[in-house]
Amino acid sequence: MTAAGSGGPAVTADLLITGADLVTMDAARPLVHDGAIAVRAGQISWIGPASEARDRVQAARTLDAAGRIALPGLVDTHFHTGQQLLRGKIIELAKRRQLRLPIWRNYLIPFESVLTEEDVYLSGQLAYANALRVGTTCFAEAGGPHPDQMARAALDTGIRGLVALSTMDTGDGLPPSMRFSTREAIDRNVALVKAWGTSATQRRVGAWLALRQLLVCSRDLWEAFRDAADDLGARIHIHLAEGTYEVEYAAEQWGLRPAEYLDAIGFLGPRVHAAHSILLSAGEIDLYARHQVSAAHCPLGNFIIGVPKVPQMRRRGIRIGLGTDGAASGSIDLFEAIRVSWVALQSHHGTPWHVRNVMPLEDLLRMATLGGAEALGLDAQIGSLEPGKKADIVLASPRHLDLQPVYDPVFTAARGITGRDVESVIVDGEVVVADGAMTTLDETELRARLAERWPVIMERFESATGAR
Repeated sequence: MTAAGSGGPAVTADLLITGADLVTMDAARPLVHDGAIAVRAGQISWIGPASEARDRVQAARTLDAAGRIALPGLVDTHFHTGQQLLRGKIIELAKRRQLRLPIWRNYLIPFESVLTEEDVYLSGQLAYANALRVGTTCFAEAGGPHPDQMARAALDTGIRGLVALSTMDTGDGLPPSMRFSTREAIDRNVALVKAWGTSATQRRVGAWLALRQLLVCSRDLWEAFRDAADDLGARIHIHLAEGTYEVEYAAEQWGLRPAEYLDAIGFLGPRVHAAHSILLSAGEIDLYARHQVSAAHCPLGNFIIGVPKVPQMRRRGIRIGLGTDGAASGSIDLFEAIRVSWVALQSHHGTPWHVRNVMPLEDLLRMATLGGAEALGLDAQIGSLEPGKKADIVLASPRHLDLQPVYDPVFTAARGITGRDVESVIVDGEVVVADGAMTTLDETELRARLAERWPVIMERFESATGAR
């Protein structure tokens, strides 16, 4: 294939996107004004000026994107499919009674425990449609109930993703349906990965191993998953350094901090993806860097817990992406997460020392795209607009008055655009959102099923938690 924009033979394409400003995340060519993207067999086959595409590209279909900004699909590196129907519910409960802490043990896990397979499929359809509508084309599930139904929903909605099973084998007060024997936990996780494979780029949906928390997983389970990951070539999604209770638990049990304990038992390594990673000591950051652990920064919830050391982690070369932590945190719009993170990181890590722009917006936009792909080990296939990569593309409109004028499309994408500005989304070369509407499912029918099932699910949840 002739290099993009250099002239050469004609290019045939299934889809040609023309006229947009391309924010590529490709270091060799970060911005193409009035550009064009040719897509063939689910991959980007050519990128160049729209003027050149008119002469070079022969496309079965052309999408006029004049005045739009084209971006790589956003990558959510920590997602909870099974918590989509909890959006706003915990706050509503807090207005009625004193909440029991920690929230994850007393509310999030009990909610997941009442979900049937069809509830998770419904939750997945809603979650992934929501994600696609706001520009997210790939997610990494943290671990929840009925992951096969998550995969089914992901295939049906058209999103790319990695599903996982919530895994716990110890701890008091857990719903029986959410706690397994150690053997069952290992067998079910291994079976899930074998059934779906470890890649999210071959058939668009894959699977990871997952461990929920230090407090609810035995040492035998951590060590077994370490070995299983090596045997299967799989990654492991965990929650780590998420709360003070976890630090205190590790100190009381082992005289170590959480990451230090996992290092001591030989668990840490490049297959580990550690969500949150908020309350890390300098020594634990060293461990992440030494063992090539990747991380998910979830700003919409993390800053309530502590000040994540994102700038320090990035300077150490740690692979770190953005995550939303699912709808229980409120929003799954990664564009919003960029802005929240930018303001909070600047106020904590820069302003006290009069250091301006300690974490540039462009860097956070990269974390939401290519950085997220790197954290998930998918950067060879997604995360940037480059020939040879998967055609996961977002088209957003900056035409609204609150985004005008557009001097720099990169700035506008990072600072101004939100999910509501997303007009079209392409995953694997297929248009799954067109003019702000899903093409893969009937949104009216989805709303009707949600209206029917939501009260039933909430009644079970409130009964299970004594919230009624």
